[in-house]
Amino acid sequence: MAQKAMRNESGITGLETAIILIAFVVVATVFAFVVLTTGIFSAERGKETVFAGLQKARGTMEVRGGIVVNATTITAGPPQAITAGTIQFTVANTAGGDPIPLDPAATNNRTVLAYRDASTVDDDVAYTVSWIVDDGDTLLEPGELAVVVVDVTAITGTPPFNPNSRWTIEVQTPVGAVLDITRSMPAQLDTVMQLH
Repeated sequence: MAQKAMRNESGITGLETAIILIAFVVVATVFAFVVLTTGIFSAERGKETVFAGLQKARGTMEVRGGIVVNATTITAGPPQAITAGTIQFTVANTAGGDPIPLDPAATNNRTVLAYRDASTVDDDVAYTVSWIVDDGDTLLEPGELAVVVVDVTAITGTPPFNPNSRWTIEVQTPVGAVLDITRSMPAQLDTVMQLH
């Protein structure tokens, strides 16, 4: 009888089952932790992407009104050409935008203007800023208006602006999208021309 009691192994089956169940629970817990961690990581990365997009959109300016070309020297043709004058345009912040530095004399964290046409590339064009509505600093903030003036002779190579010629000015802010201003000159050049 004592030998029979010692050979009774019914308790071992319950112990094995408990160990297997504990192993399943541990594996399921680790798997759930990995899935949750991956989901949280993905959500954080998505949030960072959204905030980066918002920051870029909020650091953007827009043109208000037309682009005005003032010609001080128009050579006789054919073809006519403007060899001296200015290009000016009014800029403002986009709705709910962040302040944008508009100090042409700054050496870092500044807005840069680039000029392009069929024969000329100038990646850093000199410009001046005159304020229509401002609070006394050099930041373009919501509700403010600034007129940016580019001297045609300040463009490297001083390209002649001929009738029907096409040119682009890119306004590159430290944070935000590039403002691309592309216009074509009219068929007849005048002293003051508003380009739409």
